[in-house]
Amino acid sequence: MVIGYKELSDELRRRIDSGEFGPGDKLPKITELMEEYGLARQTVRGAIGELADEGLVVAIRKAGTIVRHRTPVVIPLNRYRRAMAPGNAGGPWETATAAQGLDGSMQLVRVERVPADAELGELLNARGGPLVYRLRHAVIRPDDVVQIQHAWYPVDLAEAAGIATSDKVRGGVYRALAAAGFAPVSISETVTARTPTTEEAARLRIGGKVSVLMVERLTRGEGGRVLEVLRTVAPADRVKLSYDDLPLDPGS
Repeated sequence: MVIGYKELSDELRRRIDSGEFGPGDKLPKITELMEEYGLARQTVRGAIGELADEGLVVAIRKAGTIVRHRTPVVIPLNRYRRAMAPGNAGGPWETATAAQGLDGSMQLVRVERVPADAELGELLNARGGPLVYRLRHAVIRPDDVVQIQHAWYPVDLAEAAGIATSDKVRGGVYRALAAAGFAPVSISETVTARTPTTEEAARLRIGGKVSVLMVERLTRGEGGRVLEVLRTVAPADRVKLSYDDLPLDPGS
């Protein structure tokens, strides 16, 4: 018997886990749940709030309470090498998701020239000059945004590689860089966790209490030049970063 918000949250969680309400489905309206279970509005709100804190649902203005997509996505380090393999037309995200039977795509949100702040200017050797900034969303079709990607490039490199415009980059940025004579040679990734900003939570459809992972990736070319600074934000309960089969130096 449902008598309080804890019991209601347990009941709604059960209905979600059973598949009665699937990813992308709307939960019944608050007034409908009040009538169905004979509970006060505040009790129903408390139950939904608990589910949102757990990352099961997200409240979207004018759309209602939506069940979140929670399909885990494994993101292996070898996605870069596989994306560069002959005959592969997809970028690293498409390559990683396709290997798991998921329909992934990279959606370009905008491209613009921005001033280089002190940190980016130092990394990309562009002190005082502009950078090409690309904002992308890594999506599981049709509309499940799993990652927000912020990427910066030196202007000369971006123009040579054809990534300074809003045109689709076929085969991914790495392939475009290599074709322009700026072949990626090595990458470094740093992973941290934090709470999402309000904008990130809305875009990723998560509650503010679901942590996000931020991965900063530096891509270097010949001579150690940094070709790209990429900062990716993703829900911590959705992505699995895999760094397996890394070589070890027996002499170290």
